[in-house]
Amino acid sequence: RVRNEKLYLATFAAVLGPLSFGFVLGYSSPVIPELRKSSDPELRLDSNQASWFGSVVTLGAAAGGILGGYLVDKVGRKLSLMLCSVPYVFGYIVIISAQNVWMLYFGRMLTGLASGITSLVVPVYISEVSHPKVRGMLGSCVQLMVVTGILGAYIAGLTLKWRWLAVLCSFPPCIMLFFMSFMPETPRFLLNQNKHSEAIAALRFLRGPHADHDWECTQIEASVQEEGLKFSEFKNPSIYRPLLIGVALMCFQQVTGINAVMFYTETIFEDADFKDSRMASVVVGSIQICFTAVAALIIDKTGRKVLLYISGIIMALSTALFGLYFKMVLPNRNNSSNPDVWFALDAASPGTESSISWLAVVSLGLFVAGFALGWGPVPWLVISEIFPLKARGISSGACVLTNWVMAFLVTKEFNDLIGFLTSYGTFWLFSAFCCLNVTFTAFYVPETKGQTLEQIEAYFRRS
Repeated sequence: RVRNEKLYLATFAAVLGPLSFGFVLGYSSPVIPELRKSSDPELRLDSNQASWFGSVVTLGAAAGGILGGYLVDKVGRKLSLMLCSVPYVFGYIVIISAQNVWMLYFGRMLTGLASGITSLVVPVYISEVSHPKVRGMLGSCVQLMVVTGILGAYIAGLTLKWRWLAVLCSFPPCIMLFFMSFMPETPRFLLNQNKHSEAIAALRFLRGPHADHDWECTQIEASVQEEGLKFSEFKNPSIYRPLLIGVALMCFQQVTGINAVMFYTETIFEDADFKDSRMASVVVGSIQICFTAVAALIIDKTGRKVLLYISGIIMALSTALFGLYFKMVLPNRNNSSNPDVWFALDAASPGTESSISWLAVVSLGLFVAGFALGWGPVPWLVISEIFPLKARGISSGACVLTNWVMAFLVTKEFNDLIGFLTSYGTFWLFSAFCCLNVTFTAFYVPETKGQTLEQIEAYFRRS
């Protein structure tokens, strides 16, 4: 009989990391408008600096993915999580004391580095301490806490000035450091280090006193290879197949256009006569939280693939509708040499946009709900499940690096893409990618529902 109370406590301590990471992502949205109007010329952002303030986090996170992949195997899952609270807090201290734009960039870079480590380590920690019946639900809490952090930053940004908002954002990593110090290391990492008695103690903490700890230890030990990972082993299908699936999932998650759609949010709501576009961001954040929570509750019953199918189809339809909206609202691309007209929705033919602005709002709501239901949480969960123990650090690092580099490219190149393909062409391209996601899921993503990590590893060895 397995008791879950302390397992939930360990998960709560770990997911304070993704909460911190959500605050980092959400921080720029209320802060950029404020800094663009700053009375201090040293801190005032122009449009190019504002885009760097938003996207430099993704570069820090890409570096954090590489560093996290090294740390998670060398010092363990627990200590990696405790260590990453240092760049979080130090980054916010730099932002709070910023005297110029470069200090802002540096602070954002440090919080990005911590976010990259967090986005790698937390899913691994949770998947290794959980048992199969609840692993999907607990793994989905990672994405749930990220979107909660984003919404928290949006709401706090309605009332707090940017320096005080940075003070608030530094609290979750401090609380995580405190709680994680009382939590156990994962049994798999301990057994990999030949620490059998510590692994039994960790299992006793996580499963309660009445579970069969020795049996679970034997199961894990059977799959733990003590020797390290050699480069030549990447020729082995049991290592390169899950790695290719993980990297592809991370690419596909970003090419759905999630970052681009989030960029459009305020413009779309303004166009639909929402007077306060900041409140609109809060509405979108709330939709994300609701549907990520739904995904967490049903993922262990429905399975991973079903949610990826439903999510991909909803996103393909909503981005196609988005494209249709822009096709109907925006003037002919050739009428203007200025690509910024693609953002100026009021340049549309009079009366068109107000009569169909509901289409944009519905498309946006559908898209965000669809993403939150599957392609938001599931890729992170799957990459925490499919890698063999000895390749978990390096493979997770490659996936996190891929995700953040793709996020940076999509964020920075979005403007150019619109100039090249027009608005509606860009959204139809995203729709095509969403269809490709569904096809990829059907043929290549394994169903991991209800299986132990050892069974998943054995599946890749057999195939």
